[in-house]
Amino acid sequence: MRTLFACAWAVLVTSACALAQGPDDLYQLGPDSEHHEGIPQGKIVGPLTLASEVYPNTTRQYWVYVPAQYDATQPASLMVFFDGHAYVGLNGPYRIPHVFDNLIFRKEMPVTLGVFINPGHTPEQKEATDMDWGDGSTNRRVEYNALDDKYSHLIVDELLPAIKKEYNISDNPEDRAISGASSGAICAFTVAWHRPDQFRKVISTIGSFTNIMGGHVYPDLIRQADKKPIRIFLQDGVNDNRALKKDGSYDPNWDWFAQNVKMVEAFKEKGYDMSYVFGMGSHNNKHGGAIMPEMLRWLWRDHPVSVDPKDDAGRAYLKPAEAN
Repeated sequence: MRTLFACAWAVLVTSACALAQGPDDLYQLGPDSEHHEGIPQGKIVGPLTLASEVYPNTTRQYWVYVPAQYDATQPASLMVFFDGHAYVGLNGPYRIPHVFDNLIFRKEMPVTLGVFINPGHTPEQKEATDMDWGDGSTNRRVEYNALDDKYSHLIVDELLPAIKKEYNISDNPEDRAISGASSGAICAFTVAWHRPDQFRKVISTIGSFTNIMGGHVYPDLIRQADKKPIRIFLQDGVNDNRALKKDGSYDPNWDWFAQNVKMVEAFKEKGYDMSYVFGMGSHNNKHGGAIMPEMLRWLWRDHPVSVDPKDDAGRAYLKPAEAN
């Protein structure tokens, strides 16, 4: 009995300590976000530099993930990530190169080039980093939070031509996805909203659909406009920024979680191909990183799969007798 009590007490203490660390520590990366021996690894090209005529006097770094299965004779799918530094690294919250390696190898998503692009900056400003995403030190606020089609021109008219010079990517918008976190998330949706002829798949984590630059109007815009051919997955947490001011007043247009809930409700009303997960997290990338593999599976769930046995990499894991 004493041993059982001691064990139960240890569990309670451990659980209390885990909760005391904060709600974001409830979310941990899984095996899909790790490298595994025997899984072909893609390569990372970059950092490269993209100048812009859309935003004069600015440049931004970007990286390209090229999967091991990429064949230049076959058009590959494409996925663009904003705040690229946060996604391309192998020690951060998302670790997309590892996730892509695993899911592409297991045919849970198509052969996909990943492009990781940072917000722009002038010569007087610094490149965004994991320590400083650039809200006050780059062009991030203007590029990512505006609701007009200006940034979509940078992506479609400046970034995509640079990618196409080096790689064979599909022109089918169903083969193109776009993703971001916080202001990068509203930016990803805005690009797809204006250019569904180019991008029709979106992942939004802790999306800033708030009144930074008028983004709180999106739920109403979605309801008022004709349904667009966009598939979207949204993630947020109940402990995200909740717009409570020092004087105790509350402005719903600055409530990140409430605005994400409104986005989901608007998508449901219009019949969008939409999924979402709301958790306990704050304005933090741990939850989004932990479920990124599942979000990607859902996003690419109906991609074509080859039935040619010569394309089946899994045969390498079969014993000779089983392969015959």
